[in-house]
Amino acid sequence: MGISLTEKAAAHIGSYLGSRGKGVGIRLSVKTTGCSGLMYVLEPVDEPAPEDQLFKSQGIDVFVDPKSLIYIDGTEMDYVKQGLNEGFEFRNPNVQAECGCGESFTV
Repeated sequence: MGISLTEKAAAHIGSYLGSRGKGVGIRLSVKTTGCSGLMYVLEPVDEPAPEDQLFKSQGIDVFVDPKSLIYIDGTEMDYVKQGLNEGFEFRNPNVQAECGCGESFTV
């Protein structure tokens, strides 16, 4: 299945990497935290780790470590602006529950 980006997410990431001046893509991972158990983590990648899985979407390289992939396989990332709020939204088919604030999830 893999990881995919919408056009808006890819444009935002591409703009960020361009203004940063370096980077070969982004890393999407999860960490244990929050009231529901897991939280998404995004960071720029200057050099991929040997164990990273690579997914290409909308011209952006998305790197995922094998431990995170089992929780986020099939996820689509979008970039959404709603009023004064903006940020990434994750459509993860593996999620069984989310906390009230939307910051963490359970699979």
